[in-house]
Amino acid sequence: MFKALVFAGTTEGRQLAEFCAESHIDVDFSVASERGGEIISAVSDKFGIFIGKKNSAEIKELISRENYGIVFDATHPYAVEVSKNISKACSELNVELFRVMREKSTEKFGLYVKDLEELITLLNGSDKPILSTLGSKEAAIFKRVKNFRERVWLRILPDEKAIEYCLECGFRREQIITGCGPFSVEENLRDLRASNAGFLITKDSGKIGGYPEKTASAKELGVTLVTIDRPDENGISLADAVRIIKERSGKT
Repeated sequence: MFKALVFAGTTEGRQLAEFCAESHIDVDFSVASERGGEIISAVSDKFGIFIGKKNSAEIKELISRENYGIVFDATHPYAVEVSKNISKACSELNVELFRVMREKSTEKFGLYVKDLEELITLLNGSDKPILSTLGSKEAAIFKRVKNFRERVWLRILPDEKAIEYCLECGFRREQIITGCGPFSVEENLRDLRASNAGFLITKDSGKIGGYPEKTASAKELGVTLVTIDRPDENGISLADAVRIIKERSGKT
């Protein structure tokens, strides 16, 4: 019997859900947030959905309890810790695991930093305004930027808890932009103009995540695009994941 669990948190997770719904393949999904659950359930109400962040022990318990034979890690490319937890749990249970990788951007533009520490050092060497598209999760790190209340604008999801967290970190409400990506070139231009940004901070979210649009908008306005390099990893493409699911479920 085919019984699979998909850890979703990105566009790839939603696309796998769409494929499974169209092919009438039953799989379960584990997502970190309520919003993630809403995205998957909007595709189909046939999926089992587990909501909430899980450590390796909790992931192991879920896989054992539900007796999954195969697991797909389709979480965000930068969600390093959760991918480690998934890998650890599957290894200990000897359950087959496939890491679904997002395609990297092929165009190189702007500056690249290896991590947040290097990013803060870079930003503190300038007085230019900053637009961060890293979301609310990284809000606290930007408190270390000199004059952050005047210089840093945050673009985050339209979630009240996320907004409240950013306010608690000391950011002003008028410098918090909300919206759901991926964003078009025009939307990026609007937000860059509103913030008068000299730096646009992003991760390499690939074509799916709107990275080319960020690059194009930064080029148009002469803004310095600063990209946090993606962690090195090995895995399979979305197309490969679809093929494996089709084969294992007998829907070929």
